[in-house]
Amino acid sequence: MNPTADERSTLLSAADGWAAEDPDADTAAELRALAAAAGADDAGSPAALADLADRFGGPLEFGTAGLRAALGAGPNRMNRAVVRRTAAGLARYLLDSAAGAYTPRAVVGYDARHKSDAFALDTAAVLTAAGVDTFLLPDRLPTPVLAWAVRALDCEAGVMVTASHNPPQDNGYKVYLGGRAVAGAGRGAQIVAPMDADIARRIEHGLPLSAIPLADSGWTVLPGAGQEGDVQARYVEAVAALAPAAGRAPGGLRIVLTPLHGVGGDTMGRVFAASGFTDVRLVEAQAHPDPDFPTVDFPNPEEPGAMDLALEQASREGADLVVANDPDADRCAVAVEFPGQGWRMLRGNEVGSLLGEHVAARRAARAAAGGTAAAPAGVFASSIVSSRQLARIAAAHGLEHRTTLTGFKWIARVPDLAYGYEEALGYCVAPDLVRDKDGISAALLLAELAEELKADGRSIPEALDELALVHGLHATDQLSVRVQSLDLLGAMMGRLRSRTPASLGGSEVVAAVDLAEGGDLPPTDGMLYLTADETRVIVRPSGTEPKLKCYLEVVAHVSSADELPAARAAARGRLDAVVADVRDALGL
Repeated sequence: MNPTADERSTLLSAADGWAAEDPDADTAAELRALAAAAGADDAGSPAALADLADRFGGPLEFGTAGLRAALGAGPNRMNRAVVRRTAAGLARYLLDSAAGAYTPRAVVGYDARHKSDAFALDTAAVLTAAGVDTFLLPDRLPTPVLAWAVRALDCEAGVMVTASHNPPQDNGYKVYLGGRAVAGAGRGAQIVAPMDADIARRIEHGLPLSAIPLADSGWTVLPGAGQEGDVQARYVEAVAALAPAAGRAPGGLRIVLTPLHGVGGDTMGRVFAASGFTDVRLVEAQAHPDPDFPTVDFPNPEEPGAMDLALEQASREGADLVVANDPDADRCAVAVEFPGQGWRMLRGNEVGSLLGEHVAARRAARAAAGGTAAAPAGVFASSIVSSRQLARIAAAHGLEHRTTLTGFKWIARVPDLAYGYEEALGYCVAPDLVRDKDGISAALLLAELAEELKADGRSIPEALDELALVHGLHATDQLSVRVQSLDLLGAMMGRLRSRTPASLGGSEVVAAVDLAEGGDLPPTDGMLYLTADETRVIVRPSGTEPKLKCYLEVVAHVSSADELPAARAAARGRLDAVVADVRDALGL
């Protein structure tokens, strides 16, 4: 940037004012050093000036994902000042919603990222001072524990301080609404529009920080380890009851577990132990919370290399299953050994289908045990970019299936939800416990499935083959296009809308749907294409990163297991051809 003298002076003045009221000595010192570099001479450091301009270019936007950004001083970063203003806005929303009829209740949780504990304490202090009855989780715990607590404590709101699987320099602020603040199936789920806008309108960015009251006590720290009513132990008990230990042979399944330096290791280990899975081996180098995530380039099990240590240990120790949770444990990844191929992480759609079949079969078995002819009613749901195989599994079990927009804030709101998933490693197997994705309960049911298959002389790869034979081989892939400017995303979407490709992967495009026009789903920015041979392509901008994401699926119908290897190879060839056509359509 090349600011004028007035612009430079305005930036330096804004930085000085922010540093003067910053409650965090670390970020105040960081900002003063940056301002000193920006004003060191007549021109100032261009890099420092650009950094200041970005930090003060506007307030961090509060949306359906709450807040998520790099840590640092300034209104466009995650810091204690931004958190206090956001908490004050949330408190106003809760009190306005209550309209004096009741005292709203909120529960606050946090993970092990840098500043998470400080952000949680600030939130508790602001909510309490505003008149919200506030509970604080006793330690660094997974997001599913917080989401469970919102419902278990019948709270109107939940706040989880986490940036999930983002890089180490980030943190975030996720908001749930429940209790008397929300009606229907969305009780206890993440916020959606217009709730986000209603909260955002109450966040006063220009308010002096000193004008936000802070309580120095008055919130309730929930019972922790060794105390009666330990909140983590209550969550573990509730989840472990999904797959009771009774009748389980000790050591029947060997599991390698990695929490990827996050907060899920202890809780996941306790759930496994309570359910009778006693042969669980932690990846020691990744076992303990570490906000710097030293052994991985990116703390997301989907990223190449993130599970390498776990896969090496599984091979070395003769494991049956690898489970990886992301740092806040709301997602899980699974890897198994494929004959002749070695260890491979399953795609999110593969796990989604396996869990769908398992949940449906469990429901049918419970109905039969209770003397009921039909499985209990319930709805399966998956996001629009997830595989269509789940709909066929649901239909085969006499269950309804719903397609939703991307994100668990939508999946969780499906009435009568029995199971939901999205391809980005998110699974909800117990919506009565957690109205969100939960990588801990999902991992438990996957372990149960793997154990049942092993006892029957079968394997997860064979179970995937069986699903393909019954419901069709659904092969999926993704193409992600990272851009430097968000304007490029609009330009590429505009190109798609103005030029529908005639064919994809050699098959005629028979439908092109602009998702922005709405219809069965609320409007969202995206394009959906269907071809004559059942190929589906969905292109949409990412909601959290400067990326265009393309979701590809081809379907093949096979009549015998002998045909599957050739069918999979052919499907891979079709996917490669579709990728090439999509790149051409985007002008890449």
